[in-house]
This record gives sequence, C-alpha cells and structure tokens, in this order.
Amino acid sequence: MSAVEIAPGLFHWRAPHPAWRADADPGGPEDWEQLVGSVLYELEDSVVLFDPLLPTAGRAGFLAWLDERIGGRPVSILTTIRWHRRDRELLAERYRPGARRAWNAVPPGVVPKPIRGAGETIYWLAGPAALVFGDSLIGAGTGRVRVCPESWLSGVRVDRAGLSRLMRPLLELPVELLLISHGEPLRHDGRAALARALHEADAGVK
Repeated sequence: MSAVEIAPGLFHWRAPHPAWRADADPGGPEDWEQLVGSVLYELEDSVVLFDPLLPTAGRAGFLAWLDERIGGRPVSILTTIRWHRRDRELLAERYRPGARRAWNAVPPGVVPKPIRGAGETIYWLAGPAALVFGDSLIGAGTGRVRVCPESWLSGVRVDRAGLSRLMRPLLELPVELLLISHGEPLRHDGRAALARALHEADAGVK
C-alpha cells in the first residue's frame, strides 16, 4: 500500500475499511467501496494527517514511510466526521512526543469549514488549493463527484439537498483539488466538479 503525491507535500492513500461488507444493500448506509482514503499534508514546521487508516498488509513498511515523512515534526491528526476516527488514537500515541493532544491541533495553513447540521468538518488547504472531505462528497467516476446518498444522512439534521446548500459557500474558494474518503481524488478543476455535484443534488439527481 503506497501513498500517491497529489501536489508537493500532499499525499493520499487508500486502505481497506475493516467494517466493509460485500453484501451491503445497494444504496444503503453501509454501501461503500472497500478502500477508503486518508491524507497526509506537510507544512514547513508540522505534518497533518486527515482521517488516517493504516493498511492491514504491509503495515510496518507504511509506518516506516510515515515516520520518514514526518521526520520528528509535530503532528496534527484531524477527523472530518466522528466515525472516521479510524487509527487516530494509535497514531496520536505513536507521535505524541511531537504533539500533545495531536487530534485537537489545527495548524496555520489548514482552515476548518464546519458543515453544521451534517456533523462534518471539511478542511481547506490554501497552499495546494485543496478541500478534504469526509462523507459529504464521494466519487462518481473519472473526474466526477456527487453528494453522498440520502441513506448516509439518516443520523443528521439535513437531507441531501440541504447538505448541498450548506456546502455552497465552498464554491467561493479557488478550489483545484478534491480529496475524498470514498473514491479517487480529483486533481484538476475541483471547483467545477464540486459545482456540478451540488447542482445535481439540488435537482434530485442521485
């Protein structure tokens, strides 16, 4: 399992989710791809991990790669949505000498964008012009994304159209990259892809 460098200092990797079910009902709340994404972002004086999930195969080698990238710098571990805690505590303990309460520290260069009512925080990375999503935006094929299915929103206060409206302020940002947990990252024209996804959700397109 290797990480892909999406932009200088910005890495994305995918690992098997331990709760994935091959027999999940199509379109239901447990219907997602087996591989889910995590992000590493290097700043000058610190490193940020978003929703990190370690691979099961080759874990020792992957941890050695993480250690090398981090290089003793302070580490922040940020979670987009509460069920994406994943390996947060394990990694916070591993890198604790470089960061007290690693999961609470938001360094300069990372801006939280809370989606109130949806229980999610999206993160804006101004340097690479990237947005990091939890579950609100998912892959929809090459070069496309979509707002998550209605079934994923049963535990929050908004429906799919309401979630789309809450995300509209993100279009004010000069977005180039979209980093999503469910699907491959979009490396170009992120704002246009996001605008299309929000428009489709408003129109009831699934």
